Amino acid sequence: MFGRIRTIAGNTVREAIRNKVLYALVFFAVLLIGVGVLLSTLSYVEQERIIQDVGLSAIRLFGALIAIFLGVGLIHKEVDRRTIYTIVTKSVARWEFLLGKYLGLVATVWMQVVVMSAAFLAVSWLTGAPIGVTHLYALLLSAGELALLVAIATFFSAFTTPMLASFFTGGFYVVGHLTRDLKQLGSQSDVESVKQVAGLLYRILPDLESFNLTIQALHELPVAPAEVWWPLAYGALYVIVVLTLASLVFHRKDFR
Repeated sequence: MFGRIRTIAGNTVREAIRNKVLYALVFFAVLLIGVGVLLSTLSYVEQERIIQDVGLSAIRLFGALIAIFLGVGLIHKEVDRRTIYTIVTKSVARWEFLLGKYLGLVATVWMQVVVMSAAFLAVSWLTGAPIGVTHLYALLLSAGELALLVAIATFFSAFTTPMLASFFTGGFYVVGHLTRDLKQLGSQSDVESVKQVAGLLYRILPDLESFNLTIQALHELPVAPAEVWWPLAYGALYVIVVLTLASLVFHRKDFR
């Protein structure tokens, strides 16, 4: 079982890194990190924070674009090339195929995060911007957020078209950063049903803002261990639930 999953994951990585669009996204991310130096010259104060704010934002934004771009074509490419017909008729279970694809895509996305993080750290070092453990925590949580986003993209790609999967995953990414505001607005409502709906949506939708330590990193604020391990544990649990749902949907999909 593990050998089959590892093989599928490895093939997914090799296929993904041959995609030219992937390199274009990474290039623009690194370019934007470098442009942060030019943007910082427009201000006479907090230039180092502007550089790092642009850099961390570029990593999170382009990382999300990469995760969505790779994830939404997860099943569609296999169906389009008819390789899925060969795979599912062999001794590979559908959930093994889906898990292998997911792990391969996560590995690919994390490799791009490493490249972008290296560019961010290099620019920070060359410009004299401080680098502390909080910056590393912020990068780590960004990687965890992208793993969760890939799982959501995998779920939608299991039963819909790439265009719709892109739309749905992008919507989840945007709303996932607004769930706390949604909950707060709901709690201020005088209508009880609105409070309940807002609370329910907060529990169902991913809280992606918990993975964001940009403010703490920029201001070199202390970060409690729970602010790091709790989002990672939450993300891991959410990934398991989403992939389980994706496997159930994928199991019922008819490829004939």
